[in-house]
Amino acid sequence: MTVSAVSYGEFSLGLHQHFGDKRTPVEVSLEVTRRCPLECQHCYNNLPMGDLAARNRELTKEEYADLLTELADMGVIWLLFTGGEIFARKDFLEIYTFAKQKGFLITLFTNGILINEKIADYLREYPPFAIEITLYGRTRETYEALTQMPGSYDRCMRGIRLLLDRGLPLKLKTVGTKTNCHEVVAMKEFAEQELGIEFKFDSLINPRIDCSQAPLAVRMSPEEVVALDLNWPNVAAEHRKNIEYGMKSSPSRPDGLYSCGGGLKAFAVDPYGHMSICVISHQDTYDIRAGSVREGWDQFLLSVRQRQPRRMSKCTDCKIKSVCGMCPANGELESGDPESPVEFLCEVAHLRAMALGFEVPEHGDCEFCNDAERRNALLESAKRISTREIDPGLWSASSSLLPVLNNPAAGAGCGGCGTFH
Repeated sequence: MTVSAVSYGEFSLGLHQHFGDKRTPVEVSLEVTRRCPLECQHCYNNLPMGDLAARNRELTKEEYADLLTELADMGVIWLLFTGGEIFARKDFLEIYTFAKQKGFLITLFTNGILINEKIADYLREYPPFAIEITLYGRTRETYEALTQMPGSYDRCMRGIRLLLDRGLPLKLKTVGTKTNCHEVVAMKEFAEQELGIEFKFDSLINPRIDCSQAPLAVRMSPEEVVALDLNWPNVAAEHRKNIEYGMKSSPSRPDGLYSCGGGLKAFAVDPYGHMSICVISHQDTYDIRAGSVREGWDQFLLSVRQRQPRRMSKCTDCKIKSVCGMCPANGELESGDPESPVEFLCEVAHLRAMALGFEVPEHGDCEFCNDAERRNALLESAKRISTREIDPGLWSASSSLLPVLNNPAAGAGCGGCGTFH
């Protein structure tokens, strides 16, 4: 089987098996800009297209040439170009071409609305490994309620068709929010049944990287998140498998603060040359303009990766952490502290387990285990989900389509994001 025929996950697993425990960078995410023509309610990092200060701070194409050369020399294989909106940069195809010439396996994240015939034709001639377009709604009304840009739905549909007509490796995905949750089922059917392509979704929204809590205004409730998750048997089966594995595992103390591949197999570089363990972690960054990627990897990110927890928490002995999504970056964004458990994620994890019929062992000072009232409320919620009293297929549009205004959380910052304002 050729590399182009396998999934990203399968190939990443192969890389892990090949490199073993050796600390080797094989996957890098490059945010080429945070500028975007859309103003999505849920987005954690978008800036206006006309933000000249942001544009002037971005790495130049010459700096990207140096960066990509260094990444190739370090043995990086997978490259993700993301934003903002990657095509907001007029020189993006030049940067992309240089990366192709270096032999990287490239994935492009885009909203699709800036894709035209010229871009689509170019990508057909020099195709990436994969392209992922985020679809914000199945109807124009819902899509544009979330993006807050008239005409964006039709432009997205046009971009999708241009890529599919040229046989490019396209996938669709969405972010489940209060604004579009009633159309996630329809979006999945559109992608898989009408277009014949892969579709995936994620409903766990983060605060903005500038510490604004505004995106949380459209975050679904834990009950809605889990009901949507378990609406599909394959997703439910994956959660069940992960929980069963966690339940059988022997208690163990963490080897370090981080348990992901960040700083071990992967890292990220933001539009301004700041290197970090992942795209949403910005408390600890290294400026490659003042040094080199190799120095950032060998020294700075190694020290971040080796950081030990300062204290134990309810997460330490949790048997269902594999279905939680909690990580230090989440803690940074929600509370300014990478070691503070995120209550929302904890509730989602407990509800996932309970809805699948698991009894969650008590662990530490967990309010969802020790507080009888909260635990009983979760059990009732789990019952509504498992009996399909809550059915995402029957959800309909509501007042959530109205723009979120005067949200008291919108200006509240976590107080721990350093230089980001």
